[in-house]
Amino acid sequence: MNPLRLFRFFATCTISFALTTFSTASAQTYTQIDYPNALVTEISGGPNVEGTAVGLWLDSNSVFHGFSVTSEGVFRSFDPPGSILTVPAFINYQGVIVGVYLDSSAVSHGFILAAGKYTVVDAPGAAGTTLSGVSDIGELSGYTCTDPGCGNTGNATTNESFVLSRLGTYTFFNPPGATSSSASTVSLDGAVAGAYTDDVGELNHGYLLSHGKYTTLDFPGATTGTFAGGGNLSNEVVGIYNYLNCTTDCNHAFWWQNGVFKSFDYPGAVLTEGTGINSLGVIGGLFTDSSGNTHGFIRTPSY
Repeated sequence: MNPLRLFRFFATCTISFALTTFSTASAQTYTQIDYPNALVTEISGGPNVEGTAVGLWLDSNSVFHGFSVTSEGVFRSFDPPGSILTVPAFINYQGVIVGVYLDSSAVSHGFILAAGKYTVVDAPGAAGTTLSGVSDIGELSGYTCTDPGCGNTGNATTNESFVLSRLGTYTFFNPPGATSSSASTVSLDGAVAGAYTDDVGELNHGYLLSHGKYTTLDFPGATTGTFAGGGNLSNEVVGIYNYLNCTTDCNHAFWWQNGVFKSFDYPGAVLTEGTGINSLGVIGGLFTDSSGNTHGFIRTPSY
């Protein structure tokens, strides 16, 4: 499971990179994404319909930074002012990026990056705040945390999902039976995908909240849990599921729509997680290879 999910202007360099692309028999094209010279690369949001995705990369000093990457392979690295850890979560059609960063006191703040300008978002009364999604009309999703660092420093935390309207109104919520929840994305029509922990066995579940109705997402046979990392306007949802007490082949990505699950893995990966899906069905995510290295990926349907 992605450890960062429990989760100044564009800066430094603009770099073109070589894409590693290949197709599978299931009519999907996978493209591996690696930020230049990074120890770890993860795609954590997108791509948007323009083909730009966002993610995080780890430098040689063990510091995580945010980045965007276009469909042409142009990278831009960025960090909010004062950040010691940056985790972008989503990019919408207009190119607005949202995510979370830790300040020098290891306190978690949501951020919005729009037209080169940062806005900090802190939910009222919360010890820590994470922004996880932004719709094309500017509605935000996220969650509050009892731990100031929102779990990014290894501390336990209890979370509560929220949606923040364009007018600045917060709506806080948890799925029925949840002891903790984290919204992952909000779509153009207000549907929220996310994850929660229940009060029976502390299992992890995905959820979709659409038009006031909750749907719990549990991949069949997943004994440890299911995490919904992203959704789109068609209520397609992607994420990760895993098995308890297994030593190999434990963690897989999934796609879900209208009660139908499909499992998928980056070819040759030992772990795959879907973190976002756009309205064209293009999926972003991360995978770990057999050598233990973590990379981002884009999965494109072959129409």
